[in-house]
Amino acid sequence: MRFGLLGTGPWAQAAHGPALAGHPEAELVGVWGRREEAARALAAELGTRAYDSAEALFADCDAVAVALPPDVQAPLATRAAAAGCHLLLDKPVATTVTGAREVAEAAERAGVASVVFFTLRFAQETAAWVAAQSATDGWLTGRADWYSPVFGGADSAYAASPWRREKGALWDVGPHALSLLLPPLGDLAPGPGAVTAARGPGDMVHLVLRHASGASSAITVTHTVPPQASAVSAELRGSAGVSTLPERPDGGPVAPLGRAIDALIEAARTGRPHACDVRFGLRVTEILAMAEAALGPDPDVPAATDAPAASPVA
Repeated sequence: MRFGLLGTGPWAQAAHGPALAGHPEAELVGVWGRREEAARALAAELGTRAYDSAEALFADCDAVAVALPPDVQAPLATRAAAAGCHLLLDKPVATTVTGAREVAEAAERAGVASVVFFTLRFAQETAAWVAAQSATDGWLTGRADWYSPVFGGADSAYAASPWRREKGALWDVGPHALSLLLPPLGDLAPGPGAVTAARGPGDMVHLVLRHASGASSAITVTHTVPPQASAVSAELRGSAGVSTLPERPDGGPVAPLGRAIDALIEAARTGRPHACDVRFGLRVTEILAMAEAALGPDPDVPAATDAPAASPVA
């Protein structure tokens, strides 16, 4: 499958570029980025070419892999789908429901396959855990916690990310937590009150979810704990007992992303949607938007005020 890479930042350099360049069933046709110099540098590093326009890259590809901020990703993905390209997207698909829905509808109209890269759903150990728990009945409750030190003192390439600074851990790692709990516990119950939310220190957010199955779950996400307090965990409790998410080996994102590429190629070949397709990505965006609405305005962020009136002209 001929892939184009959209994006040139740290995630494209560390994950998408190496995964595509090293995949036996993928050909990396080229790179497009918002900064021409960065696109040329990354293309040279990966042994491919830089494109001056996204549309020119779409025309030469069967699929695109997107490593861009979500609200840059969404309109580009919509255009790529309209050009007939299969979509390998990052989470969240967008930070607005409208943006995510436009991508999902464009993919459906064009009949292209899609996969959203929720890392833990493509890491072997954690993916196997989700599959096993989803095939087990009787879960009553679950939790998922993601304590990240990205803004808490870690030496992270993502600490300066403007969209992460603006939207916080809820939108960055909240999708990972939801991707673990929704398959075994099911979608949320309809109507108001399915999501309640509270703020903690920094960008910490606590969520309580009510599922249509009658189960409940709790999520805590943050990017502002110190490195010594960081951890990722999840568990389920029910008639089968207690099941705990296995630790993911620290092997980096390239191998899981390679399995996401496998999944997109398979979905395109068979026409069978993957469980982590753009429709699932849309549902995750809808739930995050519900959580954001339940939180209300951040009391630590000054409210916008009207601009002062102009001085009268003498």
